[in-house]
Amino acid sequence: MVDPADLDAVARQLGREPRGVLEIAYRCPNGEPAVVKTAPRLPDGTPFPTLYYLTHPVLTAAASRLESDGLMRGMSERLAQDPDLAAAYRRAHESYLAERDAIEPLGTTFTGGGMPDRVKCLHVVIAHSLAKGRGINPFGDEALAVLAVEPGMAGILDNEEWTSS
Repeated sequence: MVDPADLDAVARQLGREPRGVLEIAYRCPNGEPAVVKTAPRLPDGTPFPTLYYLTHPVLTAAASRLESDGLMRGMSERLAQDPDLAAAYRRAHESYLAERDAIEPLGTTFTGGGMPDRVKCLHVVIAHSLAKGRGINPFGDEALAVLAVEPGMAGILDNEEWTSS
């Protein structure tokens, strides 16, 4: 059961009622929810394959800015050229899929964010890294390292975790 106060906070962040929230998967150092873990099916039965959903408005805006700056294109190019990176990203995809399917299988191998073949959505890979911690999703980790050194991220990210090697 998710604390109603957390659901209220997420509703304010999103500007709408959150759906299918199973838990708060990441909190900012100040305690605010920033990532929710969602059910594979929404309450109305609609499939929702995005297990981790970024909710904090500063983080979602920052992810959108990185996307419009073209960060994903370079990531996808490196993915095609670096077999070790591709293997790590595939492991992130497989871990994500196994965790979601353990809750409820959707009968699909789609996870989100473009995994495992490309980087399509930084919001998903950032949410995955925040929820699971460093070392699971290489592109989420990389995007968070970029964000962690930006002004305005203090209190939202544990900057030391995302900037240390």
